[in-house]
Amino acid sequence: MEYKIETLRGFSPQLGHLVSQMNYARQTTLEAVNGLTTAELDYLPSKDGNSIGALLYHMAAVEKGFQIEIFDGRRPNVQEMEEWGAPYSLGDKGRAHIKGFPLEFYLGKLEEVRSRTLKEFATLNDDWLYEDRRWDNHPSNHYFIWFHVFEDEINHRGQIRMIRKMLSHR
Repeated sequence: MEYKIETLRGFSPQLGHLVSQMNYARQTTLEAVNGLTTAELDYLPSKDGNSIGALLYHMAAVEKGFQIEIFDGRRPNVQEMEEWGAPYSLGDKGRAHIKGFPLEFYLGKLEEVRSRTLKEFATLNDDWLYEDRRWDNHPSNHYFIWFHVFEDEINHRGQIRMIRKMLSHR
């Protein structure tokens, strides 16, 4: 792996930089969960905590939510909320529903969602990144919103690393 933020073939220059950063964040997330068993993915560090599996599913759900909002220009429908609501919100609902899945399940969700993001990015240009829009009731732009996708992943990857350390000390 190269450690560079650069223009990537198939993307406008700034989108390539963004994708470079997203790729690095994803690679380090995959390294952090490599080899985990279903029991390890389901381990809850506290009664109010989230499992590693739930955090992985949450990463995919956050990106999926932005796809629906930005690429589709709408809010999630009932079917999407059934699939993605618990991993998006986590909490009690996440703890109740996100368990029993092998690592491949979570990796498949992450790949499925990222694949669409990259396909959409390939059709856009750098001007799109800087378009003004409202997000969470604040002035924003697409660049910040997609930065938030991998910033959120990095945050949760830190949690995953801590939980993985707990697993080795049980």
